[in-house]
Amino acid sequence: MHTPNRPLITVEVPLRPAVVPRLLPAVAAALSGGDALLPLPAGPAAVRDELLTEFAPRKPLEDGVAFIVPTSGSTGRPKGALLSAAAVRASATATLDRLGGPGRWLLVLPATHIAGLMVLARSVVAGTEPVAVDLTGGFDPELFAAASVKVFAGRERRYTALVPRQLSALLDAGAAPLSALTGYDAVLVGGGPADEALLARARKAGVEVVTTYGMTETCGGCVYDGVPLDGVRVELTAGGRIRLAGPMLASGYRLRPDLAEDFDDGWFTTSDLGELDDDGRLTVRGRADDVAVSGGENVPLAAVDLAVAGHPGVAEALSVAVPDADWGERVVVAVVPADPGNPPSLDDVRAHVRERHPVAYAPKELHVLDQLPTLPGGKTDRRALAARLGLADA
Repeated sequence: MHTPNRPLITVEVPLRPAVVPRLLPAVAAALSGGDALLPLPAGPAAVRDELLTEFAPRKPLEDGVAFIVPTSGSTGRPKGALLSAAAVRASATATLDRLGGPGRWLLVLPATHIAGLMVLARSVVAGTEPVAVDLTGGFDPELFAAASVKVFAGRERRYTALVPRQLSALLDAGAAPLSALTGYDAVLVGGGPADEALLARARKAGVEVVTTYGMTETCGGCVYDGVPLDGVRVELTAGGRIRLAGPMLASGYRLRPDLAEDFDDGWFTTSDLGELDDDGRLTVRGRADDVAVSGGENVPLAAVDLAVAGHPGVAEALSVAVPDADWGERVVVAVVPADPGNPPSLDDVRAHVRERHPVAYAPKELHVLDQLPTLPGGKTDRRALAARLGLADA
């Protein structure tokens, strides 16, 4: 039973395998009624200072809180989602039930973010010891393969969670990483839209891919392959925004009573647009604030990203909206070519996109990059791309 005003401890979380002995006991304690936990990145001091200032660990703690998990600050002021032990346990239990039971997890994502933290929480709930990949030099498929050997040493089921760009890197890396990847009973893929061609390629290679949708406010993924986890409810607003409810929901944001309306009568209204089919299966169409209005037509940038990434000459793609005197906004896309020596042309990309989408979806400008900017959790960073292309005021 959690008591009000108990201590909130902060833990600096390394990107090395030392994250497990450093953080796992604190996660277990928080889930058992001990001190609440605020994980902090072990990188630049300025980032930690901002989070400490925002979340004020010495101020009284909201009732029932086990974790305060920072949301991405890429869109402005960071927020700390208030997660109870009951919410985290409900999420972890529903995930394990959907995947086939308790298992051993490989941690391949920073544990300061909800996706990585939930790998540790699921391990605690399952009673298994997780293994972590060294991320200090970035994601390395060979290190993934080496760490997987430790996961496979036992008889438990085997799980891991990746972002799409990690999945792509593993598929391209060679025999050992691919063999390791196919050894998992489930590979959760989330943190952003995954190209259907990438998912098809993974499944053809024998990877047990499970796509996930969720966010910090829902203890991570709560919709798997379009189907809500047990206890999770999904509905759409009149404008098409996704709303989520269930036992995994956060209780609010740290020291932000002004945002209480985001959690309306047990429902959290996301910033994402979606569609529900007749069977209740959810398709995510992108963020409501990531929509360009070009020539009077709404163009979801996530759909542009996926369409461009489907071009055979493109490995990755990310688009931004730019003010345009004639069109209102125009779509600009940056690509990482599949063959750096032979990048696709703008005309080729436009023709490819127009095969399946209205002409407004076809980018009007193309930039070729060695790599796309990303957030610490591995998601692509649209705001950083705009800044890099000199479009920060767009």
